[in-house]
Amino acid sequence: MNDILPENTPIWQFVEHKLAQLTANYGFSEIRFPLIERIELFKRSVGEVTDIVSKEMYTFADRNQDMLALRPEGTACCVRAVLQHGLIHNQIQKLWYYGPMFRHERPQQGRYRQFYQFGIETLGVAHANAEVEQIALMTRLWHQLDLQDCIELQINTLGTLAVRKKYRDLLVDYLQAHFNELDEDSQQRLTLNPLRVLDSKNTQTQRIVKDAPTLKTCWDTETEDHFLELQELLGTLAIPYQVNPYLVRGLDYYSKTVFEWVTTELGAQGTVCAGGRYDQLVSQLGGRETPAVGLAMGMERILGLLLNHNFSFPASTICHIYLVMVGDAAKARGLKLTEQLRNKYCKLCLQFDLNSGTIKNQLKKADKSGAKIALIIGDDELARQSVTVKFLRGRQEQMQFDIDRLLEGQLATIVEDIE
Repeated sequence: MNDILPENTPIWQFVEHKLAQLTANYGFSEIRFPLIERIELFKRSVGEVTDIVSKEMYTFADRNQDMLALRPEGTACCVRAVLQHGLIHNQIQKLWYYGPMFRHERPQQGRYRQFYQFGIETLGVAHANAEVEQIALMTRLWHQLDLQDCIELQINTLGTLAVRKKYRDLLVDYLQAHFNELDEDSQQRLTLNPLRVLDSKNTQTQRIVKDAPTLKTCWDTETEDHFLELQELLGTLAIPYQVNPYLVRGLDYYSKTVFEWVTTELGAQGTVCAGGRYDQLVSQLGGRETPAVGLAMGMERILGLLLNHNFSFPASTICHIYLVMVGDAAKARGLKLTEQLRNKYCKLCLQFDLNSGTIKNQLKKADKSGAKIALIIGDDELARQSVTVKFLRGRQEQMQFDIDRLLEGQLATIVEDIE
């Protein structure tokens, strides 16, 4: 788990602001749910035999001996929330969420045990329009962040439940014949979750998988029509993609469409955003059968890409005016003036030296802060009931303003230039 230090928070805030803008533009509403859920939620949705549930979740018993878990992902929490509050009865819901998730994984570059995810979920739409809208939203984000050339969209379909069952039997028969050649993890997955073998990173297993029967050999009409519709719509929007027949995703609740944006610039952690359709999950958790699709993006990985590309982003806090106050009486009057100016010019950032050093040291700090002007109040200014305005970024001569008239608008022209 890691700290996000003040020098890095501006880029986090910048991307978070972009995400809030985009989701609003596409008609998604924010939902917030707890960090802690009952462990049964993830066993029923993500799957008991997945790595997340069997190896990676942080679980504990509370005082009532109820088994709880820190949330490892957001989709199950979102579906639980909309069911609990009756949000999807005969209506479409388009929701987004953002926050920390927790998995006890081996830490690597771009992978932490507490990590931040942004996710969107569309519930109540069976048409491929739902996938395409989400893919279009994220494609727009990549362009806004200038990452479109280092990220590739890969898509696949897992088919209907009937297709997956038929393919599972076919795949198990093939892999069983090569059992001794599979890596240890894949041998275990062959019994518990055989489709995950397709996702193995082991070189020897990858060679075996390459000759395995493909899921396409088991497609039914419903699966094929939906996947072709998805590809046609992506073509209409001129969104580039690659079909990856080995893309399966690691969660049990996916069906039909799955997709990932991958990069080669982050080492082993190549997936930066991923999702898919989960038409059975709502009914698995006790609701009516409801088509749904969602995705999640790892914030640390996107920020890693931005830092690799030296992305230029605006600082979140820019000092506009620095108050220099010399003497006890000046400090009292200057503090009052600071709050009066903040009331009048709410967009401005005003700072001052809390330690109240010498005027020379305060002016050094004013310059270092990046402020455009310094307002100086000392004994002379107090005697004249005035403020000295010193321009820090230009060659203008410093000016004297009446302190009361300053608040009435004498500073307005300068402030307008700053804003």
